[in-house]
Amino acid sequence: MGYVSSRPALRVRKSGAVLVAAGIALVGALPVAGQSWALAPILLIPLAVLIWTYRAGTDVYPDELRVRALFGGSRVPWSRISELAPDTRGRVSALLDNGNVIRLTGVTQGNLPLVLAAGGQRVGSDTAATDQ
Repeated sequence: MGYVSSRPALRVRKSGAVLVAAGIALVGALPVAGQSWALAPILLIPLAVLIWTYRAGTDVYPDELRVRALFGGSRVPWSRISELAPDTRGRVSALLDNGNVIRLTGVTQGNLPLVLAAGGQRVGSDTAATDQ
């Protein structure tokens, strides 16, 4: 694999509205969790959503995609991607050359052209996504 820049050409994340909603849920859970120690774990749910929303997403580099989740992530070179396809809800998944499918967090049918452009890929190429 070639040189990978430390800064992605494009960062795709979930909507900021989810981040705000998780923050509001965390603040709203404080009075309930403050009633007793048995209710304190209630705070973990909005906190996990808050962290996941901030961290999870897809970073686009000229030679690879990095899909990040709450814990861990994966790196996929463009040369291994056979196809990028949206599902019925508009979320995009990558079909790899070995048959595996990876859902690209934050990538939707609407922002797919931006992802392809940032990665230097052409739409409708017959070969895998290696046209650079």
